[in-house]
Amino acid sequence: MSLGGPSVSSGARTAKMAFQYGKTYVVRPKGRHQATIVWLHGLGDNGASWSQLLETLPLPNIKWICPTAPTRPITIFGGFPSTAWFDVDQLSEDGDDDVEGMDASAAHVANLLSAEPADVKLGIGGFSMGAATALYSATCFVLGKYGNGNPYPVKLSAVVGLSGWLPCSKGLRSMIAGVSDAAGRTSSLPILLCHGKDDAVVQYSWGEKSSTSLGSNGFQDLTFKSYDGLGHYTGPEEMEELGSWLTSKLGLADSSPKIIMHFRVIYSFPCGGHI
Repeated sequence: MSLGGPSVSSGARTAKMAFQYGKTYVVRPKGRHQATIVWLHGLGDNGASWSQLLETLPLPNIKWICPTAPTRPITIFGGFPSTAWFDVDQLSEDGDDDVEGMDASAAHVANLLSAEPADVKLGIGGFSMGAATALYSATCFVLGKYGNGNPYPVKLSAVVGLSGWLPCSKGLRSMIAGVSDAAGRTSSLPILLCHGKDDAVVQYSWGEKSSTSLGSNGFQDLTFKSYDGLGHYTGPEEMEELGSWLTSKLGLADSSPKIIMHFRVIYSFPCGGHI
């Protein structure tokens, strides 16, 4: 995890490993299909929990695709396996970024979106590590390529990150400057970041720094929302913000009914101290 540290894979990750992605859960639109969003869970979770929550949102024109990350050894867990979009070596701003793992997950997400109809708007969102993967995909989109240089194949119309962080932020400015048409995509891509001020797992300050980094690198259509009393989970206020923002940015048919939820939160995975 890095907001300003090295943007290269650590030596422990030099051996290439192929991981099998888990089950994908799909919430089909209840109205006219106008947008498809791939939503990515946090470390140790799966696509099922978020698909159940997203199905309750009054957004009938969105198709939600909720994949499950591969089970892989996680360095911060001493090599113990967990579902994860990439490896994490330390909960620190100076930790190395697993570019190879993020490239693989970003490509998996792009492949899911590539199968959608041409007239449907495409987006990526996620929670915690899923949010980091969504933001990494956003940088791949504006640069037109993954970290390994392979071309990024889809056009994104919205990116959402809840309780997450921006990977590979160091050097982002020079990378954007080195791609002739990146500035236009950077200025026009809508991004929503939300973070609880009581988040003790992915610190609120990391969310703030991620927002500042994106803004300073030319992401002009950027919204950052903070929530008093919210820890490392989501809640009704944040979900209402998500619904309103998506309706506006994607030009969806008006979904005016307020989001009605029971007292329920979705955690990154079932026990405490997760990413």
